[in-house]
Amino acid sequence: MPRRRSSLQLLQLLVSGLAQGCIYGLIALGFVLIYKATETVSFAQGDLMMLGAFIGLVLMTWLGFPYWIAVPCAIVAMALFGMFVERIVVRPVLGQPAFSIVMLTIGLAYILRGLVTMVPVIGTETHTLPVPYRDQTLQFGTVVLADEQLVVIGATALLCALLFAMFRFTKLGIAMQAASQNQLAAYYMGIPVQRLNSLVWGLAAGVAAIAGLLLAPITFVHANMGYIGLKAFPAAVVGGFSSLPGAIVGGAIIGVVESLAGFYLPEGFKDIAPYLVVLLMLMVKPNGLFGEKLRKKV
Repeated sequence: MPRRRSSLQLLQLLVSGLAQGCIYGLIALGFVLIYKATETVSFAQGDLMMLGAFIGLVLMTWLGFPYWIAVPCAIVAMALFGMFVERIVVRPVLGQPAFSIVMLTIGLAYILRGLVTMVPVIGTETHTLPVPYRDQTLQFGTVVLADEQLVVIGATALLCALLFAMFRFTKLGIAMQAASQNQLAAYYMGIPVQRLNSLVWGLAAGVAAIAGLLLAPITFVHANMGYIGLKAFPAAVVGGFSSLPGAIVGGAIIGVVESLAGFYLPEGFKDIAPYLVVLLMLMVKPNGLFGEKLRKKV
């Protein structure tokens, strides 16, 4: 009996960790998309996720939009905002040292957080996102799983399938892959590289909004929820910065390790577990699980 109870407990920990890891993986997808397109790292992904969750909250609670309408509206709004950020903020700095763009995105993250905090009532409090499946459970025998976690896992799988289909079968996806391999060659072949970069930033912001809308029912909507991006970055490193599937796999690994460490190890190990995994990965396989080996001739 104790062995069976521990097995069920382990299963629930794995599902919980996988659901949290899917959130990390979705944010890490934004890191990878932007890195493949522009060879820069955007540290604003976590706060774009936060902004997407707040947009969904405003649409549902203040404007009275139904959940199934508010979600796509929030995603589209964030995608347009991502394209706007790329055009107005990021594009003028492209070509400068990578450190400049990193600092720019860090500054953008603080600006977004500050602007949200300045909004009365909304930005200064913690909110609950009203979703139709909140506090519901699904029971498999003696195993009870929260619908919020199952929705996260299912939505992530569906999004990954859609992204795979886009990059594999559409002209836009193929053009994005070509531009990520060699922007100069893609430009000479007639591919509008700048426009694609803008679309990539929009896609990354839209994916971040999905992550925020999926995370909000599990936790809450608040101005500091963007800090979760600091744990999504290790997911991108573990999976490999040049691999979109690697971002999801890396997120799942980080989420499961964090969940198990929080239960079986002393207090405090849960917070450092993702970074210990990164250190181990950098020692064993510096390019990540699915990263490409890049060699430079000197």
